[in-house]
Amino acid sequence: MTQATETGTFSPEQMEAGRLLFAGPCDFVLSVADMKQLPEAGPPEVAFAGRSNVGKSSLLNALTNRKNLARTSNTPGRTQMLNYFSLGGAINLVDMPGYGFAKAPKEKVRDWTMLSKDFLAGRASLVRVFLLIDSRHGLKDSDAEVMDLLDKTAVVYQCVLTKSDKPKGGDLHAVLAKLTGQIAKRPAAHPSIIMTSSAKMRGIEELRAEIASLVMDR
Repeated sequence: MTQATETGTFSPEQMEAGRLLFAGPCDFVLSVADMKQLPEAGPPEVAFAGRSNVGKSSLLNALTNRKNLARTSNTPGRTQMLNYFSLGGAINLVDMPGYGFAKAPKEKVRDWTMLSKDFLAGRASLVRVFLLIDSRHGLKDSDAEVMDLLDKTAVVYQCVLTKSDKPKGGDLHAVLAKLTGQIAKRPAAHPSIIMTSSAKMRGIEELRAEIASLVMDR
């Protein structure tokens, strides 16, 4: 059964593991513009995917408690490569280019869209994709296309609602309920949806605990 992840979903030990994981070092590793530049398989990887301007960089900054780990911008299409960050060698975070609308030349958008699709379809060390959905708008066609790809390649993905402080209470619950129904029958979708707000630090500890559990599972 799909549900929104709340603090009570995780044990105190899991929450503490998440805190410790993200309290340690978090270092930029490299930017990848071509599949040939990907690092050799090593630590498990989790990727953050979503539409342009969905709040990926803000979420990464909130997760790592750093202001400028990932650059933020109101201009869609700021992230144009796969940006790797290492959490003390335990796990790598991958900030992916946004898909959908972007203020960039069509050729560049095409190139980083293909890079993203190739990465999602063929990266053996990728253990989870966190698919970010703007809670003000809900699931879009471009999100569904990424879900189709991940379902086909059997890469587990988990929906994360961003900017959950923006909608009114009733609107937020409506988006959550609709998204729950939309992913219920998708084979690669994780059953829990995490609601987050980078501005209010809502859901950040839970997302840290989720990522820490992936390290412990390995």
